[in-house]
Amino acid sequence: MTFRFANIGGRSALLDDVNQWYDLERVTHGRIAADPMTALIDEAALQQANNDLVDAEPDGAFVDARVGPPIPRPRNSFAVGLNYRSHAAEAEMELPDQPLVFTKFPSCIVGPTDDIELRSDHADYEAELVVVIGRGGRDISADDAWGHVLGLTIGQDISDRRLQFAAKPPHFDLGKSRDTYGPIGPVLVSTDSFDDPTDLEIRCALNGNVVQNDRTSNLIFSVAQIIAYLSSILTLATGDLIFTGTPEGVGFGKKPPVTLRPGDEIVTTIHGIGRMTNRCVA
Repeated sequence: MTFRFANIGGRSALLDDVNQWYDLERVTHGRIAADPMTALIDEAALQQANNDLVDAEPDGAFVDARVGPPIPRPRNSFAVGLNYRSHAAEAEMELPDQPLVFTKFPSCIVGPTDDIELRSDHADYEAELVVVIGRGGRDISADDAWGHVLGLTIGQDISDRRLQFAAKPPHFDLGKSRDTYGPIGPVLVSTDSFDDPTDLEIRCALNGNVVQNDRTSNLIFSVAQIIAYLSSILTLATGDLIFTGTPEGVGFGKKPPVTLRPGDEIVTTIHGIGRMTNRCVA
């Protein structure tokens, strides 16, 4: 039972097949909360509500809606570095033996069309698949990991390279957590919506030019392996985010390096989820 979940004006919503949106508190008569973080807790209720949309009146067209991050206040926001061989090669870094995990502080999370507020001349783009945890847990096996995934969305791991490498070892967390440096969206798509959720096309365009294009099947550490690894250390909870890594083509890896400038437009697309468009501002 598939669903596409969205945050419309700060309220939980579902989308139908023609991209009309439905306020969840309204169409479920209060059974599902308006707050997106509360609405995520009951996956079965979301699936049932999606089935019932056929008898409901939409609230509007998604294209006209004010869309926020589908998970606006995650408890944890993890990210995995160097998780594509091609990206590790362009960064001239060794492949990790274990997932290279850092934190994108939740305060950096913004919506799929929000501006990226540049605070230096060394910002970079990184298109990523983002996993959203549904049923939480500890010591989750790789075989069971996908059963703990509520859905998938798109993310940009915007990075201040100067801040990231200002210390040794690098400040991966601080360099990637400036305000607005974590756009996600436009929707959260349930995993059963995909023929194969482990093999999705991911693409990033900067000012109309494609700079990243790969498939998530090329991850070094798979989604299942990452979930198993993280949950062996701590308990995962509903709404936790996992940015799974970026493929080659980042500005830092180009010669000469390409950095983001005010006025730049970043379009990030994952097949089956949609696209985000974020403009860079001073």
